[in-house]
This record gives sequence, C-alpha cells and structure tokens, in this order.
Amino acid sequence: MLQALLVDVGRIELKDTAEPEPGDDEIVIKVKAALTCGTDLKAYLRGHSLIPMPGPFGHEYSGVVVKVGKNVRGFKEGDEIMGVHSAPCGNCGYCRRGFYNLCEKIMDKKVLGAYAEELLIPSHVIRQNLFHKPGEIEFPVAAFLEPLSCVVHPYSQFDLSCIERALIIGAGPIGLLHSAYMELLGVETTVVDRLTNRLEVAHTIASKVVLSDELEGLKGSAGFDLVVECTGMPEVWEQAVSYLRRGGRLILFGGCPGASRVCYSAGRLHYDEITLMGSFHFSPDDVRRAYQLITEGKIMLNGLISGSFRLEEITRAFELLREGRGIKYAIIP
Repeated sequence: MLQALLVDVGRIELKDTAEPEPGDDEIVIKVKAALTCGTDLKAYLRGHSLIPMPGPFGHEYSGVVVKVGKNVRGFKEGDEIMGVHSAPCGNCGYCRRGFYNLCEKIMDKKVLGAYAEELLIPSHVIRQNLFHKPGEIEFPVAAFLEPLSCVVHPYSQFDLSCIERALIIGAGPIGLLHSAYMELLGVETTVVDRLTNRLEVAHTIASKVVLSDELEGLKGSAGFDLVVECTGMPEVWEQAVSYLRRGGRLILFGGCPGASRVCYSAGRLHYDEITLMGSFHFSPDDVRRAYQLITEGKIMLNGLISGSFRLEEITRAFELLREGRGIKYAIIP
C-alpha cells in the first residue's frame, strides 16, 4: 500500500509498504479521509516529540473496515467508521483516579499513519474510541472526531454558567472549533488572528472577529470571562491574561515548544483570582461527546475544510499551511 512518511523536518516521502494485517483483537480500515492537523504541521515544520522521524504520521481519520480479527465484536468488514488515535490503559494511577487524558500509557500505542491507504486500529482504541459512522456524515467531517474531542475536553472541568463572553486567540482549526463549541453553548465569542483569510472563516462562526493589530484595544474593556489561547506561542501565553476580567479563566490550549518558559503577574493571580488552566488530550467521555455533536449535526464542520488533496499531493497541503493558506485539508488516499 502507499503510505506517507515524515522522514525529516520539511520532508515527506511516499513509500510502498506492506498492507497491515490485524491481530485477533484488531481491525484494518481503508482510509477514506485523513485531515491535516496543527500537531502534524508542527512536526513538519520543526519536529515533534510525539511524532518520531522517520515514521508514519497523520491521526485524524475515518474509513471503511476491510479486515477484522477473529475476536473483534461490534465491527465487521464494510462498516464505515470514525475514531481517534488513542485510548487510556484503564489501569495506571491516573486512570484509577479518573484522569484518563493523563494516562501514563496513552501515547505508547497511539495510532499514527492515517496518511496512508490502510490503517491498523489496535484493540484498546476499538473498545473505547471507535464508532460507526452514520451514512449521512461525510468521511472528511467524520475525521473531525479527534480534534473536536480535544476541544470539548477542558469545558467538562469547570462550571460554564458564569461564562458569557469569550476571547479565542488564534483562528486556526482549533480556535475555530473552540468558537463553534462556545457559540453552541450560548457564549458570545470574539476570535482574533493576524490573517484576514482565517478571519473570513471565523466571521461565519464567531460573534465578532478582530485583527491581531487591533487586539490592544480590548485591554481597556472590562475583560472577558474566558480567554482561550490557541497559538502555542509563549509570548501570547503571557499576553493572554491581559484580556481577562477579575475572576476570569485562561485556557492554555496551544502547545508551546517543550523548553518554553512563561511568566505571569503574581498580583493578577492573587488579587484578581484569575485561573490558568492547561488542557491536554481527551477522555473517552470527551470522545463520546464529540461523536454526539458530529452525528447530530450540532456543529457545522464542512466550512473548516479548505480543500482536498490526493495522498500523492500531501506535501502541497502542508506547504499551503506553512504559508498560512487554508484551515484544514482533507487527504484522500
């Protein structure tokens, strides 16, 4: 089969590799759509600790079951599916305490290699985080299950009843998903970005859009109840608290380079009682919530797909993203 490998920073190669064969508790799917992702883009531009090079990459997928291990129940050849690339072990200390997204082994057996004609799905993902795709849901839309699971995760951690106005910093795919989810919950969102083409898309989702150059003007306002940082830039992490009201909450969603350090005002933390909150990955409950949102048509996702490319054209998709053109691209093997 044909598979895309990230062999070095800025270099993708297509190779003819052996078709995967499932073990007794595994399945193999024919990939119908795999979406580009901000994590994959980071790996392409600078490398990423969770995506080894050289190696397969791509983890937002949907497809059709083509091979089934003899012990698998609930899925058969020909089933259309949508899933995510990981699942918790259920046995480590974090899992026993309910922190499934922080599972000690969650990244040990993650599914990488969605940019390929076929993909092996391991047993722990099948049991917890693989779902049947309704026929009316298009394959590229179904592949949003993983990023949407990440986005809904932090909102299960606190009471949303006091959140009326939110600022989303960054109008990439993740920022736009945050805005869409918040708007669905009745929160007025303002999305900020430096790229006008991204704000054009954000305008169809958010209550307001603002160019980055105009963001300073928001500091004089009463402040937002919630700020969500989606750029992964340390300097923006630090600036983001400037837009919070007293008692507000900052979700630090965008992942910075691993050695990054940031600094915050002790006065704001103490006297203004602002809350800084990291957000990483998702739990099975988050995946089920995202599945419900997609299959019930609660969030319109087609508008976040800027185009599609054949697997042979995958480098072109990542070069467009490098240039700041487009939101997400669907890779169709």
